[in-house]
Amino acid sequence: MAAAEEQEEEAAAPPQKRFYRQRAHSNPLADHTLCYPSRPQDMDWASLFPSFFPPEAPPGTPPARVEFADVGCGYGGLLVALSELFPRSLALGLELRAKVAAFTRARIRALRAAQPGRFGNVACVRGNAMKHLPHFFLRGQRTKHKWRIISPAMLAEYGFVLRPGGLVYTVTDVPELHQWMLQHFGEHPLFEPVPPAQLAADPLLPLLPAVTEEGQRARRAGRPPSTAVFRRRPDPPAAAP
Repeated sequence: MAAAEEQEEEAAAPPQKRFYRQRAHSNPLADHTLCYPSRPQDMDWASLFPSFFPPEAPPGTPPARVEFADVGCGYGGLLVALSELFPRSLALGLELRAKVAAFTRARIRALRAAQPGRFGNVACVRGNAMKHLPHFFLRGQRTKHKWRIISPAMLAEYGFVLRPGGLVYTVTDVPELHQWMLQHFGEHPLFEPVPPAQLAADPLLPLLPAVTEEGQRARRAGRPPSTAVFRRRPDPPAAAP
């Protein structure tokens, strides 16, 4: 895969949402035009994070790796907040909706152009996590994820790319979906809920209602969004031969 995304015109000014509006959800099983690497080793990360992959890096320098994944990143509010909160950690947003992904990429380009040296650690690709998550990430690569896409079949893939001890943050403005996620994470052997007492100083949790699409929709409806955090358990011991 020569480049992670199709080439787009450089945007000097911040994009305007009214030109990128799209329905809130897209059918993840109906899109067959996505570009994705055949395996994580083929991903062209330097095209997304050029300041973290300098061509003059000494031989043997370990490559930077994405530490945060925002699945269903929407218009990039959480990515921008992550960039400022963790300026030395790479964060990748995956967004299935074509216009919304284009907006987020244009937003990041505009921020980089307006503030040189900042926002180089975040990027967005148009991607389908339900089909292609292991194509982007090695086993145990992630330390933190924000996900709104939860199904019993996908939890195994989430467990694959998340290292033991890594955290999953969920946020939704739909109470029934929140209960669905609590149920299925709670039933999966690779995940355990993180008690609220352990999250008192967590820097990410306050961002979810403040900067995500789900949090903004909930505020407009006059109710708080539903959030939860789950920890990846250690791998179970291998069965004796």
